Parts: sequence; C-alpha cells; structure tokens
Amino acid sequence: MNVDNVKSQMRKGMLEYCILLVLHKRQSYASDIMQRLKEAQLIVVEGTLYPLLTRLKNDNILSYEWVESTQGPPRKYYSLTEAGEAVLRELEVSWRELNETVEHIATTK
Repeated sequence: MNVDNVKSQMRKGMLEYCILLVLHKRQSYASDIMQRLKEAQLIVVEGTLYPLLTRLKNDNILSYEWVESTQGPPRKYYSLTEAGEAVLRELEVSWRELNETVEHIATTK
C-alpha cells in the first residue's frame, strides 16, 4: 500500500468541503483561499484550485465579483451562493457522520 497516495486521496476528498468552509466565513480572493488551505496543511497548487473554483461556480455553488485593487488589476472575490450554503450544510452533516464512524471503529475493541 502506498500510504502517501492514500493520504493524497483523502486530502483531495476534503478539498471542496474546506474551500466552502473558508468561503462561509467571508468572501475571498483565490490566493487568500490558497493561503488559508496551506496554513491548515492542506497543500494546494494553483493548477488544482482554479479549475475547482470554476467548476463550483459553474455548478452555482460559488459566485464571484470583481473588486478594484489599489495594487494592480481588479481581483475576483468568491463567495457562497444560497445553493453553496445548502451544500455546505449537507457536507457538514456527512463529515460529522464519517468522523463518528471512524472514531467508533478506532475505539471499539
């Protein structure tokens, strides 16, 4: 078994949920999202993040607005849509259930 591969797959599975959690707190610029994920040890590269943000936007989970910047071109700030908030609530329930399942298995003799 390739443990690094399994760990990578687990991180990928959590990525969308973590992005929604970041955006639930406040609208964010893509590099801010990436920084928050890196701070949480969920390493992400631009080549992964931008296509995922685009897909979530196309699925009506995210929206964005252009905001003028004093330091260059306008920036695209992402936020959750109402549908995105609903998806986040569903994912939170699923995460709690999954976490409880793993804890149960790990602590049962």
